[in-house]
Amino acid sequence: MIPIETAQSQLHLRHVLQAFTQAFGSNEDSFEEGIEILRAILPDATIVAALDIIDRDGVVKYRSSWGRHHYEVLGATSTYAVFPHLDTASAVISSYCTCPSFAYAVLISESHLTCKHVLAACLADKMSRCVLRPIEDDAFLLKIMGHIPLP
Repeated sequence: MIPIETAQSQLHLRHVLQAFTQAFGSNEDSFEEGIEILRAILPDATIVAALDIIDRDGVVKYRSSWGRHHYEVLGATSTYAVFPHLDTASAVISSYCTCPSFAYAVLISESHLTCKHVLAACLADKMSRCVLRPIEDDAFLLKIMGHIPLP
C-alpha cells in the first residue's frame, strides 16, 4: 500500500474511482482488477466494509425533481449523509461524510483518504447498486438542512 502522505499529495479520490470504473466491467475478472486498483491505496478493511454496505443495500440515493442527488449510507450505528462529489479546489478532499471516522481519520489525523461510507456511495453509484428514492423538493431541502449545523 502507498504511504498516505504520498497518496494524498499525488492522488485524488476521484481519479482512483475513475480508474476503478474504467477497469470495472461486466465480468468477474475486471471487477477483481478494479478491486486491486483500490487495494493499492485503501486499506482492505475499508474496501470490504464498503462492499458489505453495498451488498446490504445500504446506499440510498435521493433524487429531487430538478436532478440534484443526496446520498445517505447506513452505518453500523447510524445513517450518515455522504457528499461523494464535492466541487472543490482542494486536491485532497473531494468528498465528505458526517461519520466520526471521516472527521478523525480523514480530516484531523489525515491517516486515510476516505471512509467506508464515501467509498460505498461512490462504488454503489458506479455499479448502479444504490437504492433510488425520489424526493419532493421541500423534503430534499429539509434533508440537506438537517446536515448543516445552525449557528
